[in-house]
Amino acid sequence: MTTDTGDGQVGFADLELAPEIVGALTALGYEEPTPIQQEAIPPLLAGHDLLGQAATGTGKTAAFALPLIQRLARDGKRGAGPSALVLTPTRELAIQVSEAVHRYGTDLGVRVLPVYGGQPIGRQLRELQRGVDVVVATPGRALDHIARGTLKLDDLRTVVLDEADEMLDMGFSEDIDAILEHLPEERQTVLFSATMPARIDSMARKHLSDPVRVRIEREAPAPGEAPRVRESAYVVARNQKPAALGRLLDVESPEAAIVFCRTRDQVDQLSETLNGRGYRAEALHGGLSQEQRDRVMGRLRNGTADLLVATDVAARGIDVEHLTHVINYDVPSAPESYVHRIGRVGRAGREGVAITLAEPRESRMLKTIERVTGRKVPLEKVPSVADLRARRLELTRAALHESLLDDEDLERFRVVVETLGDEFDVMDVALAAVKLAHESGGAAFDEEEIPELAPRDDRDRGRDRGRGRDTRGPRGPRRSSPGMTRLFVSAGRSAGIRPQDLVGAIAGESRLSGRDIGSIEIADRFSLVEVPDAAAEDVIHALRGATIKGRRAQVRREREQQR
Repeated sequence: MTTDTGDGQVGFADLELAPEIVGALTALGYEEPTPIQQEAIPPLLAGHDLLGQAATGTGKTAAFALPLIQRLARDGKRGAGPSALVLTPTRELAIQVSEAVHRYGTDLGVRVLPVYGGQPIGRQLRELQRGVDVVVATPGRALDHIARGTLKLDDLRTVVLDEADEMLDMGFSEDIDAILEHLPEERQTVLFSATMPARIDSMARKHLSDPVRVRIEREAPAPGEAPRVRESAYVVARNQKPAALGRLLDVESPEAAIVFCRTRDQVDQLSETLNGRGYRAEALHGGLSQEQRDRVMGRLRNGTADLLVATDVAARGIDVEHLTHVINYDVPSAPESYVHRIGRVGRAGREGVAITLAEPRESRMLKTIERVTGRKVPLEKVPSVADLRARRLELTRAALHESLLDDEDLERFRVVVETLGDEFDVMDVALAAVKLAHESGGAAFDEEEIPELAPRDDRDRGRDRGRGRDTRGPRGPRRSSPGMTRLFVSAGRSAGIRPQDLVGAIAGESRLSGRDIGSIEIADRFSLVEVPDAAAEDVIHALRGATIKGRRAQVRREREQQR
């Protein structure tokens, strides 16, 4: 039971947290616990299992991390293996949670290690051998370390399943079951999920013991208060996305915008494309040094750049006061990520705009976002060439109107108008001047209409020959989808391999998310998987030595595509 501070508000000290932890929170600027922290921390400190429903941005990381840290401090003893294991669906979230645990437990000397694919395994092995208190891992890499005998779980006292619904969506159900089977029976199990479908409830009944249930609803806007973020989505083909983005930027004319991409390669390619089309775009991702990152943010803040193309992880913690637009170049793989991104605009009473570009196959994720947020994301048509021309004419008119109102130096041009007026009608002179002004502002660089596509129903997936998951096996040689490379995996139907197993392995070990992966074909003894060209070598390297359904598999480019 918590008490309040005397002014009706509960403080962190009232939750019986250790003074060192409260001090660390104060130093970080945390003044009072959020609702999920108030509800979850006391039962977790008491050792109960917990089933929590809360979205990203509600403070749930601290809700489970602070009791973990306090338990470590109170128990004192440190065994050969970690005392706590946190499972997350993505490497980005593993890094975020690990950094949070480190910040909260800095005064108590808590040792935390993120474990995920795409990172040299040698460093992970060395740190695990030295000893860590908390491991934050993606399921695939955690299972790999368990199989190697390098992640010892005999001393484990707490396991946390973070973003459990997303882990199930990514095909990690069997991996999670396998991991939990290796854990001591006497343990505390914590499960957090943004949604509570039947399969999450089934997982909770299977793995949690008499859990405390905590549910934090998203705050509803005040009655009569209009949404401050205008949301919309556009269904376009992958190869049409750059043109569609350019057209939307032209029509919207953002003061400052962040365009979110999934991978570093995509960030670099898109920022280069946008700069080639005349926009002032800056790239921001984890491959930049702190000095480069500061330089990029300085350009955005002082107005010398108006577009930031970034990955989720790189954009965490940045705050641009004059940000007007957030653009999802792909549908975010987690609804919470969508909520977190669009929360960057529409602040302090200003209207913001959130735009999402979706491929037809991503319609299911859009519906999931709508279900989780409780809001409809309207599907709109990409502006036509006529719309674009009308918008550019309006911008020209507005610029001329501003010049007529504010420019006191027009008189020196009178002689030009009067001279031409002796030969032509003054209206024709004005029209020619407007044409020159309009064309100098940037002529249209794309005059092709962008095809209008409909969202694809999940039932169409098996029939889609281009980008859908097709599990019926290869039907003879065929070309990869544009921009994609087909990889050969030496495991197939006879090994029990399913599409979700391949998606989970690639997403867990590489920088790709499930949404980046293209067509999957499963034969009896092998499988073929399409991945973006730029990421093919990274995926091959990341899966080298990894396990799929508990067995090692060779991964290489399909023979006809090797080069």
